[in-house]
Amino acid sequence: MLVIPAIDLQRGHCVRFRNGELEEERVYFDDPVQMAKLWRVQNAKILHLMNRDQEELAKDEDNLTVIRQIVAALDIPVQAAGRVRTLDDIEALFEAGVYRVEIASTATYDADFVEEAVQRFSGSRLVVGLALDAPDAIEHALDLEQRGVCRLIAADPPRSGCLTGPNIDGLRALAKHLTRARVTAAGGVGGYRDLLALQALEPLGVDSVIVARALYENRFPCQRFWAWHDKEHLDLDRFSTAPLQSGSA
Repeated sequence: MLVIPAIDLQRGHCVRFRNGELEEERVYFDDPVQMAKLWRVQNAKILHLMNRDQEELAKDEDNLTVIRQIVAALDIPVQAAGRVRTLDDIEALFEAGVYRVEIASTATYDADFVEEAVQRFSGSRLVVGLALDAPDAIEHALDLEQRGVCRLIAADPPRSGCLTGPNIDGLRALAKHLTRARVTAAGGVGGYRDLLALQALEPLGVDSVIVARALYENRFPCQRFWAWHDKEHLDLDRFSTAPLQSGSA
C-alpha cells in the first residue's frame, strides 16, 4: 500500500482543509516547498498537490510557481489536482513538470472530454477523481474505465480531514466492479489500523491512499524515526534529493 502525502495549496501557501473547509491553523511549514521536502525526508515516493483556490490551477500563477519549485526540489513524481477542467489546464501542469494530473470530479461527467484527454496525454499520465458517495459512482467508474482511464482517485468528501476511517465498503464495492483500472483511496485515514484495512483491498486493485491530516498530526509510529519533531533543525536541502529507500511507505 503506497501512502501518498498531500499538500493543500492556497495563494501559494500550505494550508489545511477539513470537510472541504479551510481551517484557521497553518500547518507546520507555511512554505509548501519546505513541506514537500519534509515529506521526502519521511520517505515519500510520490506527492499529491491540491489546488484550493477558486481559480483554475493552470491560471493560478502563485500555485503554478510553487508546483514548479516543488518539482525542481524533489526526486520523486508529483501529482497535481484541483479545478483541472480543460486540455489547456492539463497541458500547463505537464509543462510545469508534473508527472500526473487529476481531472476535476466536476469535469469527469463530460465523458467525451475525459476520453479526449486520455487519447492526447495517455491514461497513465491522468487520474480521474470520483466521489464514492455519489449514487452512480460505480456506473460512472465503469464508463471511465471503458474510455481508457487507468486510475481513479476514490474520495469520500464527508470524511476528508476527519480521521474517522476510510469508506472500506464503498472502496471494496467499486474495486470489485473494475477490471483494469487501479484505485487510489482518499479521505478518512486516521492511523495505522486504517492502512491495514486498506491493505486488505490490494488484491482488488486498491493499491494506494492519499493522506494529509493523519501525517501532519504524526499519527503513525514510523514517523517518530523520521525526525519529525526535529524538522526545524533539519537540513532539508540535503535530504530532499536523497536516493529512494526500499520498503513500503
